[in-house]
Amino acid sequence: MSNPPPPTPSTTEYLNQQKPYTIHQPLHNSIPPNLLPRFDPIYVSHYNLHNAGRLHTHEVPISDYRANPLKYTISYGRATGPDVYRISEQKCPVEGGEIVVRIFEPEPKLVDVGGGEMKKKRGAYINFHGGGWVFGGLMVDHDFCKRIVHELDGEVVAFDVDYRLAPEYKYPLPVDDCWRAFNWILTTKASELNLDPNRVAVGGCSAGGCISAVIAHLCRDQQIPLRFQLLGVPVCDLHSMFTPEGEFDRESCPYESYREMEFTPALPAERMAYFCRHYLGVPRPRGSENDFKISPILAPNFSNLAPALIITAEMDPLRDEGEAYGRKMNEAAEAPVAEIVRVPGVPHVFMQLDGILEGGRLYNEMAIAALRKALAE
Repeated sequence: MSNPPPPTPSTTEYLNQQKPYTIHQPLHNSIPPNLLPRFDPIYVSHYNLHNAGRLHTHEVPISDYRANPLKYTISYGRATGPDVYRISEQKCPVEGGEIVVRIFEPEPKLVDVGGGEMKKKRGAYINFHGGGWVFGGLMVDHDFCKRIVHELDGEVVAFDVDYRLAPEYKYPLPVDDCWRAFNWILTTKASELNLDPNRVAVGGCSAGGCISAVIAHLCRDQQIPLRFQLLGVPVCDLHSMFTPEGEFDRESCPYESYREMEFTPALPAERMAYFCRHYLGVPRPRGSENDFKISPILAPNFSNLAPALIITAEMDPLRDEGEAYGRKMNEAAEAPVAEIVRVPGVPHVFMQLDGILEGGRLYNEMAIAALRKALAE
């Protein structure tokens, strides 16, 4: 067996020049570098500290998440709401079971009536939390509901509806739960809680904004008085940018914000596609191509809807569809009924970061001012 030939000077010289090298990869779920300058720097610092490099909840098997949600949940930045007179929970009957409605009450006010005193009637704000119809619960907007009741100083009782979640309860059950809870509050609970059924508002963020928009259409159709709808970063369209199998269709999507923010936290297009599949099933329900209860922007009639405040986030893929929804409302009315406000530099979840972001505090201020104007006597 012969020995290998000795290395040539050129080979030795070349190999001796090889040095250790460093390769950097971006952290998983990091903010795309081209978008960093547009985000509020306070958000960037907190996101990089708490979120970058970690899994989004949609990247965890839903069975694992349901078994131990705290293991996979990251939460920070929410301001504590002020204490209110009473917080209680009641069970609302729905198809096949019950759901919890949390009730936030102010101290009753007394008014003079014919020489005597009686408790003043209160308006109602009915809230539907976000979370893509898959995540979320009563803690999402707990402090926001407390803040509304406190700031409206005796004028409003807030209700937070713990509707059932997909994929265990797919569409239409979450919407049906919310509609049943809305009617339960205004019929079964109105006398008990001293509510004025003519002073009612609905609201929510993201999926909760979608549900609120649907409720507004149903109220108009059934001639149920609704004073106001608060739509924060609402999902308005689950059809135009997703295939029937729930895959993101970048080329057919009519909203530039989806392409612009396709990979940005806290709501990349992949996460919205996940919500779409879990909420609607794969493929989405037969005959649902024009179902406004899935995509309220597809509603056949936009006339005579309750006035709305629609708040969108600049750095959110849902930005353009929320604003398009508001324009459709205004185009169908003799005078504008939807106020559309875009908050600059903030992500989809900015209203939940009111303890650290000025944009989150602005959301509270605008929402409370609008609800006071709509519901206070």
